[in-house]
Amino acid sequence: MDPDWLEDAPLLRAWVDAQRRLAAGDLRAFTVPGHKHRRDLIGEVVTGDVPLYGGLAPIRDADALLRAAEQRTAERWGADWCRYSVGGSTHGNQAMTLAVGVPGDTVVVDRTCHRSLLLGLVLSGLRPAWVQPPIDDSTGLPLGITPATIADTLTSHPGARAVFVTSPSYVGTCADVAALSQVTRAAGVPLVVDAAWGAHLGSHPELPVHPFTAGADAVVTSAHKALSALNQGAVVLARTDLLDPGRLDRAMEATATTSPSGTILASVDGSLTLLAQRGGQLGGVLLDRVRRARDRLRDVPGVVVPDSTTLRGDFDDAKLVVLLAGTGADGIAVDREMANRGFILEMADRDLLIPMVTLADHDGAVAALAAALAETIEGHRGVPRGTVPHAAWTVAADQAMSPREAFFAAREPVPWGDAAGRVCAEVVAPYPPGVAVLAPGERITRGALDALRQARTEGARIAYAADPTLDTVLVVQA
Repeated sequence: MDPDWLEDAPLLRAWVDAQRRLAAGDLRAFTVPGHKHRRDLIGEVVTGDVPLYGGLAPIRDADALLRAAEQRTAERWGADWCRYSVGGSTHGNQAMTLAVGVPGDTVVVDRTCHRSLLLGLVLSGLRPAWVQPPIDDSTGLPLGITPATIADTLTSHPGARAVFVTSPSYVGTCADVAALSQVTRAAGVPLVVDAAWGAHLGSHPELPVHPFTAGADAVVTSAHKALSALNQGAVVLARTDLLDPGRLDRAMEATATTSPSGTILASVDGSLTLLAQRGGQLGGVLLDRVRRARDRLRDVPGVVVPDSTTLRGDFDDAKLVVLLAGTGADGIAVDREMANRGFILEMADRDLLIPMVTLADHDGAVAALAAALAETIEGHRGVPRGTVPHAAWTVAADQAMSPREAFFAAREPVPWGDAAGRVCAEVVAPYPPGVAVLAPGERITRGALDALRQARTEGARIAYAADPTLDTVLVVQA
Protein backbone atom coordinates (compact mmCIF):
# COMPACT_ATOMS: atom_id res chain seq x y z
CA MET A 1 0.00 0.00 0.00
CA ASP A 2 1.27 3.47 -0.90
CA PRO A 3 2.87 5.08 2.20
CA ASP A 4 1.79 8.55 1.04
CA TRP A 5 -1.82 7.39 0.91
CA LEU A 6 -1.53 5.83 4.38
CA GLU A 7 -0.21 9.10 5.76
CA ASP A 8 -3.63 10.65 5.21
CA ALA A 9 -5.42 7.84 7.08
CA PRO A 10 -3.74 7.66 10.51
CA LEU A 11 -6.01 4.95 11.91
CA LEU A 12 -5.50 2.71 8.90
CA ARG A 13 -1.76 3.35 9.08
CA ALA A 14 -1.78 2.32 12.75
CA TRP A 15 -3.72 -0.85 11.88
CA VAL A 16 -1.21 -1.79 9.15
CA ASP A 17 1.65 -1.19 11.59
CA ALA A 18 -0.06 -3.36 14.21
CA GLN A 19 -0.50 -6.19 11.70
CA ARG A 20 3.17 -6.04 10.76
CA ARG A 21 4.22 -6.17 14.40
CA LEU A 22 1.87 -9.06 15.11
CA ALA A 23 3.25 -11.01 12.15
CA ALA A 24 6.81 -10.33 13.32
CA GLY A 25 6.01 -11.36 16.89
CA ASP A 26 6.90 -7.86 18.03
CA LEU A 27 3.51 -7.03 19.55
CA ARG A 28 2.45 -8.98 22.63
CA ALA A 29 -0.71 -7.37 23.97
CA PHE A 30 -1.85 -8.10 27.50
CA THR A 31 -5.17 -6.35 26.86
CA VAL A 32 -8.50 -7.35 25.39
CA PRO A 33 -9.60 -8.94 23.11
CA GLY A 34 -9.08 -12.24 24.83
CA HIS A 35 -8.43 -14.29 21.69
CA LYS A 36 -4.84 -12.92 21.55
CA HIS A 37 -4.90 -13.68 17.79
CA ARG A 38 -4.65 -17.45 18.32
CA ARG A 39 -6.21 -19.11 15.31
CA ASP A 40 -6.15 -22.62 16.78
CA LEU A 41 -9.01 -21.84 19.19
CA ILE A 42 -11.98 -20.61 17.14
CA GLY A 43 -10.27 -20.30 13.79
CA GLU A 44 -9.48 -17.62 11.23
CA VAL A 45 -12.34 -15.39 12.31
CA VAL A 46 -9.97 -13.51 14.64
CA THR A 47 -7.65 -12.53 11.78
CA GLY A 48 -7.13 -8.79 11.61
CA ASP A 49 -9.11 -8.05 14.78
CA VAL A 50 -7.31 -5.25 16.62
CA PRO A 51 -8.85 -2.99 19.29
CA LEU A 52 -8.49 0.77 19.34
CA TYR A 53 -7.23 0.81 22.91
CA GLY A 54 -4.02 -1.15 23.23
CA GLY A 55 -4.11 -2.20 19.58
CA LEU A 56 -3.86 0.81 17.29
CA ALA A 57 -2.10 2.71 20.07
CA PRO A 58 -1.29 2.33 23.76
CA ILE A 59 -4.43 2.92 25.80
CA ARG A 60 -3.34 6.36 27.01
CA ASP A 61 -2.60 7.54 23.43
CA ALA A 62 -5.51 6.01 21.52
CA ASP A 63 -7.98 8.87 22.01
CA ALA A 64 -5.56 11.37 20.52
CA LEU A 65 -4.98 9.11 17.51
CA LEU A 66 -8.72 8.76 16.91
CA ARG A 67 -9.34 12.51 17.29
CA ALA A 68 -6.53 13.26 14.80
CA ALA A 69 -8.18 11.03 12.19
CA GLU A 70 -11.61 12.54 12.82
CA GLN A 71 -10.20 16.06 12.59
CA ARG A 72 -8.77 15.30 9.15
CA THR A 73 -12.16 14.13 7.97
CA ALA A 74 -13.85 17.20 9.48
CA GLU A 75 -11.42 19.47 7.61
CA ARG A 76 -12.13 17.70 4.31
CA TRP A 77 -15.84 18.40 4.67
CA GLY A 78 -15.61 21.80 6.32
CA ALA A 79 -17.25 20.40 9.44
CA ASP A 80 -16.75 21.75 12.95
CA TRP A 81 -17.17 18.33 14.56
CA CYS A 82 -16.71 14.74 13.42
CA ARG A 83 -16.93 11.36 15.07
CA TYR A 84 -16.37 7.85 13.75
CA SER A 85 -18.54 5.01 14.98
CA VAL A 86 -18.38 1.22 15.17
CA GLY A 87 -22.15 1.12 15.78
CA GLY A 88 -23.32 2.00 12.29
CA SER A 89 -25.72 4.79 11.44
CA THR A 90 -27.93 3.39 14.20
CA HIS A 91 -25.46 4.79 16.73
CA GLY A 92 -25.30 8.17 15.01
CA ASN A 93 -29.07 8.51 14.68
CA GLN A 94 -29.68 7.69 18.32
CA ALA A 95 -26.90 9.99 19.48
CA MET A 96 -28.38 12.87 17.49
CA THR A 97 -31.76 12.48 19.21
CA LEU A 98 -29.94 12.84 22.53
CA ALA A 99 -28.14 15.95 21.29
CA VAL A 100 -31.01 18.23 20.22
CA GLY A 101 -33.46 18.64 23.08
CA VAL A 102 -34.80 17.46 26.42
CA PRO A 103 -37.53 14.90 27.18
CA GLY A 104 -40.90 16.24 26.11
CA ASP A 105 -39.54 18.51 23.37
CA THR A 106 -40.99 18.21 19.86
CA VAL A 107 -38.90 17.41 16.79
CA VAL A 108 -40.03 17.20 13.19
CA VAL A 109 -39.32 13.71 11.82
CA ASP A 110 -39.64 12.08 8.42
CA ARG A 111 -42.05 9.13 9.00
CA THR A 112 -40.01 6.99 6.60
CA CYS A 113 -37.12 7.17 9.07
CA HIS A 114 -35.18 4.05 9.98
CA ARG A 115 -36.10 2.06 13.08
CA SER A 116 -32.95 3.35 14.79
CA LEU A 117 -34.33 6.88 14.84
CA LEU A 118 -37.63 5.67 16.26
CA LEU A 119 -35.75 4.02 19.10
CA GLY A 120 -33.72 7.20 19.49
CA LEU A 121 -37.00 8.97 20.25
CA VAL A 122 -37.62 6.38 22.95
CA LEU A 123 -34.18 6.97 24.46
CA SER A 124 -34.43 10.75 24.35
CA GLY A 125 -38.09 11.19 25.24
CA LEU A 126 -38.64 13.51 22.28
CA ARG A 127 -42.09 13.80 20.71
CA PRO A 128 -42.29 13.49 16.93
CA ALA A 129 -44.25 15.74 14.60
CA TRP A 130 -44.36 13.41 11.62
CA VAL A 131 -44.01 14.49 8.00
CA GLN A 132 -44.67 12.35 4.94
CA PRO A 133 -42.78 12.28 1.64
CA PRO A 134 -44.75 12.63 -1.60
CA ILE A 135 -45.14 9.40 -3.57
CA ASP A 136 -44.22 9.18 -7.24
CA ASP A 137 -47.37 8.10 -9.09
CA SER A 138 -45.65 6.04 -11.78
CA THR A 139 -43.30 4.02 -9.55
CA GLY A 140 -44.88 4.12 -6.09
CA LEU A 141 -41.54 5.23 -4.63
CA PRO A 142 -41.17 7.91 -1.94
CA LEU A 143 -39.63 11.16 -3.08
CA GLY A 144 -37.75 13.64 -0.90
CA ILE A 145 -39.51 15.57 1.85
CA THR A 146 -40.41 18.98 0.44
CA PRO A 147 -39.38 22.36 1.87
CA ALA A 148 -43.05 23.42 1.95
CA THR A 149 -43.91 20.42 4.13
CA ILE A 150 -41.14 21.28 6.58
CA ALA A 151 -42.07 24.97 6.62
CA ASP A 152 -45.73 24.21 7.31
CA THR A 153 -44.86 21.75 10.08
CA LEU A 154 -42.47 24.19 11.77
CA THR A 155 -45.19 26.84 11.62
CA SER A 156 -47.69 24.52 13.30
CA HIS A 157 -45.06 23.36 15.84
CA PRO A 158 -43.20 26.59 16.70
CA GLY A 159 -41.40 24.98 19.63
CA ALA A 160 -39.79 22.23 17.55
CA ARG A 161 -36.13 21.78 18.42
CA ALA A 162 -34.83 20.06 15.27
CA VAL A 163 -35.79 18.53 11.92
CA PHE A 164 -34.80 14.95 11.04
CA VAL A 165 -35.03 13.77 7.43
CA THR A 166 -33.78 10.73 5.53
CA SER A 167 -31.88 11.47 2.32
CA PRO A 168 -31.13 9.50 0.27
CA SER A 169 -33.99 7.13 0.96
CA TYR A 170 -33.54 3.39 0.87
CA VAL A 171 -34.59 3.49 -2.79
CA GLY A 172 -32.21 6.27 -3.80
CA THR A 173 -34.55 9.28 -3.90
CA CYS A 174 -33.09 12.46 -2.42
CA ALA A 175 -34.51 15.56 -0.78
CA ASP A 176 -33.44 19.06 -1.80
CA VAL A 177 -31.31 19.47 1.32
CA ALA A 178 -30.15 22.96 0.34
CA ALA A 179 -33.77 24.17 0.19
CA LEU A 180 -34.64 22.36 3.42
CA SER A 181 -31.66 24.01 5.09
CA GLN A 182 -32.92 27.48 4.11
CA VAL A 183 -36.24 26.68 5.84
CA THR A 184 -34.69 25.26 9.01
CA ARG A 185 -32.07 28.02 9.25
CA ALA A 186 -34.78 30.65 8.99
CA ALA A 187 -36.53 28.91 11.88
CA GLY A 188 -33.29 28.67 13.89
CA VAL A 189 -33.39 24.88 14.26
CA PRO A 190 -30.81 22.31 13.13
CA LEU A 191 -31.41 20.05 10.15
CA VAL A 192 -30.21 16.50 10.82
CA VAL A 193 -29.97 14.17 7.82
CA ASP A 194 -29.82 10.39 8.00
CA ALA A 195 -27.71 9.72 4.90
CA ALA A 196 -26.87 6.13 5.80
CA TRP A 197 -27.04 5.14 2.11
CA GLY A 198 -25.31 8.27 0.79
CA ALA A 199 -21.66 8.29 1.88
CA HIS A 200 -20.62 8.39 -1.79
CA LEU A 201 -22.80 11.38 -2.70
CA GLY A 202 -20.94 14.42 -4.00
CA SER A 203 -17.96 12.33 -5.08
CA HIS A 204 -18.82 12.80 -8.76
CA PRO A 205 -20.53 15.73 -10.56
CA GLU A 206 -23.33 13.45 -11.80
CA LEU A 207 -24.26 12.36 -8.28
CA PRO A 208 -26.45 14.42 -5.96
CA VAL A 209 -24.62 16.84 -3.70
CA HIS A 210 -23.61 15.40 -0.33
CA PRO A 211 -26.16 16.51 2.32
CA PHE A 212 -23.47 18.15 4.44
CA THR A 213 -22.15 20.18 1.51
CA ALA A 214 -25.75 21.15 0.73
CA GLY A 215 -26.17 22.73 4.16
CA ALA A 216 -27.33 20.10 6.66
CA ASP A 217 -26.29 20.88 10.23
CA ALA A 218 -25.53 17.23 10.97
CA VAL A 219 -25.22 14.19 8.74
CA VAL A 220 -25.12 10.56 9.83
CA THR A 221 -23.82 8.15 7.22
CA SER A 222 -22.61 4.58 6.96
CA ALA A 223 -19.15 3.91 5.58
CA HIS A 224 -19.99 0.20 5.16
CA LYS A 225 -22.91 0.56 2.74
CA ALA A 226 -21.81 2.45 -0.36
CA LEU A 227 -18.13 2.64 0.66
CA SER A 228 -15.60 -0.05 1.51
CA ALA A 229 -15.48 0.00 5.32
CA LEU A 230 -16.20 -3.03 7.46
CA ASN A 231 -19.74 -3.66 8.67
CA GLN A 232 -20.80 -1.22 11.41
CA GLY A 233 -18.46 1.54 10.30
CA ALA A 234 -20.07 5.00 10.25
CA VAL A 235 -19.31 8.70 10.56
CA VAL A 236 -21.19 11.75 11.88
CA LEU A 237 -20.42 15.30 10.71
CA ALA A 238 -21.80 18.47 12.28
CA ARG A 239 -21.74 22.26 12.30
CA THR A 240 -21.89 23.70 15.78
CA ASP A 241 -23.60 27.07 15.49
CA LEU A 242 -26.99 25.40 16.12
CA LEU A 243 -25.67 22.29 17.86
CA ASP A 244 -23.67 22.22 21.10
CA PRO A 245 -20.36 20.35 20.53
CA GLY A 246 -20.19 19.32 24.18
CA ARG A 247 -23.70 17.89 23.97
CA LEU A 248 -22.77 16.10 20.75
CA ASP A 249 -19.76 14.55 22.51
CA ARG A 250 -21.86 13.39 25.45
CA ALA A 251 -24.55 11.96 23.19
CA MET A 252 -22.07 9.96 21.14
CA GLU A 253 -20.30 8.66 24.23
CA ALA A 254 -23.56 7.72 25.95
CA THR A 255 -24.58 5.42 23.09
CA ALA A 256 -21.15 4.03 22.15
CA THR A 257 -19.28 0.91 23.18
CA THR A 258 -16.28 1.45 25.47
CA SER A 259 -14.39 -1.28 23.56
CA PRO A 260 -14.42 -0.04 19.96
CA SER A 261 -12.91 -2.17 17.24
CA GLY A 262 -9.75 -0.57 15.94
CA THR A 263 -10.15 -2.59 12.75
CA ILE A 264 -13.58 -1.11 12.01
CA LEU A 265 -12.37 2.40 12.84
CA ALA A 266 -9.33 1.93 10.60
CA SER A 267 -11.58 0.80 7.75
CA VAL A 268 -13.77 3.91 8.18
CA ASP A 269 -10.68 6.12 8.10
CA GLY A 270 -9.33 4.35 5.04
CA SER A 271 -12.64 4.45 3.17
CA LEU A 272 -13.15 8.17 3.76
CA THR A 273 -9.57 8.91 2.73
CA LEU A 274 -10.02 6.83 -0.42
CA LEU A 275 -13.20 8.78 -1.18
CA ALA A 276 -11.38 12.08 -0.74
CA GLN A 277 -8.50 11.08 -2.99
CA ARG A 278 -10.17 8.95 -5.68
CA GLY A 279 -13.90 9.54 -5.25
CA GLY A 280 -14.36 11.24 -8.60
CA GLN A 281 -12.74 8.41 -10.54
CA LEU A 282 -14.40 5.61 -8.56
CA GLY A 283 -17.78 7.36 -8.61
CA GLY A 284 -17.65 7.73 -12.38
CA VAL A 285 -16.83 4.05 -12.85
CA LEU A 286 -19.65 3.07 -10.49
CA LEU A 287 -22.16 5.22 -12.38
CA ASP A 288 -21.11 3.64 -15.70
CA ARG A 289 -21.52 0.10 -14.30
CA VAL A 290 -24.97 0.81 -12.91
CA ARG A 291 -26.11 2.52 -16.13
CA ARG A 292 -25.08 -0.49 -18.20
CA ALA A 293 -26.98 -2.78 -15.83
CA ARG A 294 -29.99 -0.46 -15.96
CA ASP A 295 -29.95 -0.50 -19.77
CA ARG A 296 -29.78 -4.31 -19.81
CA LEU A 297 -32.75 -4.64 -17.46
CA ARG A 298 -34.81 -2.14 -19.44
CA ASP A 299 -34.68 -4.59 -22.32
CA VAL A 300 -36.99 -6.84 -20.27
CA PRO A 301 -40.61 -5.93 -21.15
CA GLY A 302 -42.49 -4.56 -18.16
CA VAL A 303 -39.43 -3.87 -16.01
CA VAL A 304 -39.07 -0.31 -14.72
CA VAL A 305 -35.62 0.84 -13.60
CA PRO A 306 -35.89 4.47 -12.46
CA ASP A 307 -33.12 7.04 -12.60
CA SER A 308 -32.73 10.80 -12.23
CA THR A 309 -34.35 11.41 -15.62
CA THR A 310 -37.50 9.40 -14.86
CA LEU A 311 -38.13 10.64 -11.29
CA ARG A 312 -38.86 14.25 -10.53
CA GLY A 313 -36.36 15.61 -8.02
CA ASP A 314 -32.94 14.21 -7.20
CA PHE A 315 -32.09 10.54 -7.48
CA ASP A 316 -28.86 8.67 -6.79
CA ASP A 317 -28.02 7.23 -10.20
CA ALA A 318 -25.59 4.82 -8.54
CA LYS A 319 -28.62 3.06 -7.02
CA LEU A 320 -30.03 0.13 -8.97
CA VAL A 321 -33.77 -0.18 -8.25
CA VAL A 322 -35.82 -2.74 -10.20
CA LEU A 323 -39.64 -2.58 -10.27
CA LEU A 324 -41.48 -5.72 -11.33
CA ALA A 325 -45.24 -4.99 -11.30
CA GLY A 326 -45.37 -4.62 -15.08
CA THR A 327 -43.88 -8.10 -15.56
CA GLY A 328 -46.22 -9.92 -13.21
CA ALA A 329 -43.17 -11.62 -11.68
CA ASP A 330 -43.05 -12.20 -7.92
CA GLY A 331 -39.96 -10.47 -6.54
CA ILE A 332 -39.64 -12.91 -3.63
CA ALA A 333 -39.53 -15.86 -6.05
CA VAL A 334 -37.03 -14.01 -8.26
CA ASP A 335 -34.87 -13.29 -5.22
CA ARG A 336 -34.85 -16.94 -4.14
CA GLU A 337 -33.82 -18.14 -7.58
CA MET A 338 -31.13 -15.48 -7.77
CA ALA A 339 -29.78 -16.69 -4.41
CA ASN A 340 -29.70 -20.25 -5.75
CA ARG A 341 -27.67 -18.93 -8.67
CA GLY A 342 -25.22 -17.28 -6.26
CA PHE A 343 -26.49 -13.69 -6.43
CA ILE A 344 -27.57 -12.29 -3.05
CA LEU A 345 -29.70 -9.16 -3.35
CA GLU A 346 -29.96 -6.42 -0.73
CA MET A 347 -33.75 -6.20 -0.81
CA ALA A 348 -36.67 -8.05 -2.33
CA ASP A 349 -40.42 -7.87 -1.96
CA ARG A 350 -43.17 -8.71 -4.41
CA ASP A 351 -42.72 -5.59 -6.55
CA LEU A 352 -39.21 -4.32 -5.80
CA LEU A 353 -35.64 -5.62 -6.05
CA ILE A 354 -32.50 -3.75 -5.00
CA PRO A 355 -29.11 -5.27 -5.78
CA MET A 356 -26.55 -3.15 -3.91
CA VAL A 357 -23.81 -2.13 -6.37
CA THR A 358 -20.86 -0.27 -4.85
CA LEU A 359 -17.41 1.11 -5.56
CA ALA A 360 -15.96 -2.34 -4.82
CA ASP A 361 -17.83 -4.23 -7.56
CA HIS A 362 -16.26 -5.19 -10.88
CA ASP A 363 -17.61 -4.74 -14.40
CA GLY A 364 -17.94 -8.48 -15.00
CA ALA A 365 -19.78 -9.12 -11.75
CA VAL A 366 -22.32 -6.35 -12.35
CA ALA A 367 -22.86 -7.44 -15.97
CA ALA A 368 -23.40 -11.03 -14.81
CA LEU A 369 -25.88 -9.81 -12.19
CA ALA A 370 -27.90 -7.89 -14.77
CA ALA A 371 -27.95 -10.81 -17.20
CA ALA A 372 -28.99 -13.32 -14.53
CA LEU A 373 -31.65 -10.97 -13.17
CA ALA A 374 -33.11 -10.35 -16.64
CA GLU A 375 -33.24 -14.08 -17.34
CA THR A 376 -34.77 -14.89 -13.95
CA ILE A 377 -37.47 -12.22 -14.26
CA GLU A 378 -38.40 -13.60 -17.68
CA GLY A 379 -38.67 -17.06 -16.16
CA HIS A 380 -41.16 -15.81 -13.56
CA ARG A 381 -43.24 -13.61 -15.85
CA GLY A 382 -46.94 -13.47 -15.00
CA VAL A 383 -49.97 -11.25 -15.37
CA PRO A 384 -48.97 -7.57 -15.08
CA ARG A 385 -50.37 -5.79 -12.02
CA GLY A 386 -50.77 -2.21 -10.93
CA THR A 387 -48.19 -0.30 -8.90
CA VAL A 388 -48.91 -0.34 -5.16
CA PRO A 389 -46.68 1.81 -2.91
CA HIS A 390 -44.96 -0.10 -0.10
CA ALA A 391 -46.75 0.26 3.23
CA ALA A 392 -43.59 1.71 4.77
CA TRP A 393 -43.84 4.78 2.50
CA THR A 394 -47.50 5.52 3.16
CA VAL A 395 -47.97 5.22 6.94
CA ALA A 396 -50.28 7.95 8.21
CA ALA A 397 -49.29 8.05 11.86
CA ASP A 398 -51.76 9.06 14.57
CA GLN A 399 -49.49 9.67 17.58
CA ALA A 400 -51.55 8.92 20.70
CA MET A 401 -48.62 9.12 23.15
CA SER A 402 -44.86 9.64 22.89
CA PRO A 403 -42.73 6.70 21.75
CA ARG A 404 -41.00 6.68 25.15
CA GLU A 405 -44.28 6.59 27.07
CA ALA A 406 -45.52 3.70 24.95
CA PHE A 407 -42.24 1.81 25.26
CA PHE A 408 -42.40 1.85 29.08
CA ALA A 409 -46.17 1.49 29.41
CA ALA A 410 -47.81 -1.72 30.61
CA ARG A 411 -48.55 -3.78 27.54
CA GLU A 412 -50.53 -6.79 26.47
CA PRO A 413 -50.81 -8.94 23.36
CA VAL A 414 -54.13 -8.80 21.56
CA PRO A 415 -55.31 -10.82 18.57
CA TRP A 416 -54.32 -9.22 15.28
CA GLY A 417 -57.95 -8.83 14.29
CA ASP A 418 -58.73 -6.86 17.47
CA ALA A 419 -55.77 -4.47 17.36
CA ALA A 420 -57.18 -1.69 15.16
CA GLY A 421 -57.75 1.44 17.23
CA ARG A 422 -55.42 0.36 20.04
CA VAL A 423 -52.11 2.12 20.81
CA CYS A 424 -49.10 0.18 19.56
CA ALA A 425 -46.38 -0.77 22.07
CA GLU A 426 -43.77 -2.23 19.69
CA VAL A 427 -41.99 -1.73 16.38
CA VAL A 428 -43.11 -3.90 13.46
CA ALA A 429 -41.36 -3.38 10.14
CA PRO A 430 -40.78 -5.21 6.88
CA TYR A 431 -36.98 -5.48 6.74
CA PRO A 432 -35.45 -4.30 4.55
CA PRO A 433 -36.03 -1.34 4.41
CA GLY A 434 -36.43 -1.21 8.20
CA VAL A 435 -39.08 1.52 8.10
CA ALA A 436 -41.74 0.81 10.71
CA VAL A 437 -45.35 0.23 9.71
CA LEU A 438 -46.32 -0.01 13.39
CA ALA A 439 -44.43 2.04 15.97
CA PRO A 440 -44.69 2.70 19.72
CA GLY A 441 -47.32 5.27 20.67
CA GLU A 442 -49.16 5.25 17.34
CA ARG A 443 -52.80 4.28 17.01
CA ILE A 444 -53.04 1.09 14.98
CA THR A 445 -55.03 1.26 11.75
CA ARG A 446 -56.69 -1.55 9.85
CA GLY A 447 -54.71 -0.52 6.77
CA ALA A 448 -51.38 -1.00 8.56
CA LEU A 449 -52.45 -4.41 9.88
CA ASP A 450 -53.60 -5.58 6.46
CA ALA A 451 -50.42 -4.33 4.78
CA LEU A 452 -48.19 -6.22 7.21
CA ARG A 453 -50.21 -9.40 6.87
CA GLN A 454 -50.04 -9.10 3.09
CA ALA A 455 -46.26 -8.54 3.18
CA ARG A 456 -45.77 -11.62 5.34
CA THR A 457 -48.02 -13.71 3.08
CA GLU A 458 -45.92 -12.64 0.11
CA GLY A 459 -42.77 -13.85 1.88
CA ALA A 460 -41.27 -10.63 3.23
CA ARG A 461 -39.28 -10.73 6.45
CA ILE A 462 -41.24 -9.03 9.24
CA ALA A 463 -38.76 -7.77 11.82
CA TYR A 464 -38.86 -6.80 15.50
CA ALA A 465 -42.42 -8.02 16.21
CA ALA A 466 -42.79 -9.86 19.51
CA ASP A 467 -44.99 -12.33 17.61
CA PRO A 468 -43.39 -12.82 14.18
CA THR A 469 -46.38 -14.93 13.09
CA LEU A 470 -48.47 -11.73 13.35
CA ASP A 471 -51.22 -13.61 15.18
CA THR A 472 -50.97 -11.01 17.97
CA VAL A 473 -49.61 -7.49 18.40
CA LEU A 474 -48.40 -5.76 21.56
CA VAL A 475 -50.56 -2.81 22.59
CA VAL A 476 -50.62 -0.44 25.54
CA GLN A 477 -52.95 -1.75 28.23
CA ALA A 478 -56.24 0.07 28.24
